[in-house]
This record gives sequence, C-alpha cells and structure tokens, in this order.
Amino acid sequence: MDHSAHHTDTTHGRTPHAAHAAHGHAGHPGGHAGASWSTAVKATLHCLTGCAIGEILGMVIGTALGWANVPTMALAIGLAFLFGYSFTLFAVIRAGLDLRSAIKVALAADTVSIAVMEFVDNLIIALTPGAMDAHLADGLFWSALLGGFAVAFLITTPVNKWMIGRGKGHAVVHAYH
Repeated sequence: MDHSAHHTDTTHGRTPHAAHAAHGHAGHPGGHAGASWSTAVKATLHCLTGCAIGEILGMVIGTALGWANVPTMALAIGLAFLFGYSFTLFAVIRAGLDLRSAIKVALAADTVSIAVMEFVDNLIIALTPGAMDAHLADGLFWSALLGGFAVAFLITTPVNKWMIGRGKGHAVVHAYH
C-alpha cells in the first residue's frame, strides 16, 4: 500500500500523525472513520506474523525443555509480544523514528491487537482436550496451536478494524509509512 501521499503535507508544526489524520484514511477526509476490512486484515496479519513466530518459538522451547504448562505459556506469550512489537519497531525505525519514539509507536499500535490475539489463541489451546500435554511430534500440538491462531485472527480482525477506524492501534503506524 503506497502511503507516499501522506507525506506531502506542507502545513508546518504538525506531527506526522496529525498530518496523516488531516488527509483522512480509507477515502474518508478528516479522519480514520470507516477503516476498510482490507486494512484491518493487513494489520492483523502483520500482528499475527510476529505473534506466531514468538509463540511457536516459546512453545517449542518450553516443550523441548520439558517445562510445565504455565512457564511454557508465559514464555510463549512473552515472546509473542516481543516479536509482535519488534516487527513494528523495526519498520518505524527504518522510517526515521528514534528508538524512544519507535517504542511508543509500537506499543500504541500493537498492544491491544497482540493482547486479544494471545488471549484467544491461548484460550483455544487451553480448552482443546490434551493440547496442553501434547508433545512437539504430536499432531494435536500443532493443530491446537495453528487452530488457535486461525480463531484469534478471526476475532482480532474486527477489533483492529474498529481501532483503526478511530485512529488507534495500527493506524498510528501509517503516519510513518
């Protein structure tokens, strides 16, 4: 998606986000109202990618080391947040933000999305009979994990659409594209 038009504002004294909001979003002048499903899907896939890498890595490490369920899930959730934030963090640093500002943008952009995704995904895993005790070689381990991601994606996408439509969540990242 080309956001180069968002950087042509010649009004002085505006922050990038304020300039972005003045141009509108998804074809709606003056704001983010009416964020498209396409935008929400892209934001959710972006979030899901980081979350999936972190969560799979955490589950694999915890399971391979023979850890109990709670520390394994804590590691997986922690790594999901770390990788989820890092995708946004590195993107906005590449766009020219300093580290402190980039961290603020990543936290604002991804916290709710990652939290919803992790809650739903881990709830699916916890509610799937036998999934918490499955081993890496078990199909149940992978089907519960991947099934949880699929359900989390379906639930998080409308959340992201709602947030983006209000100029929150992943919408703050668009000012830096």
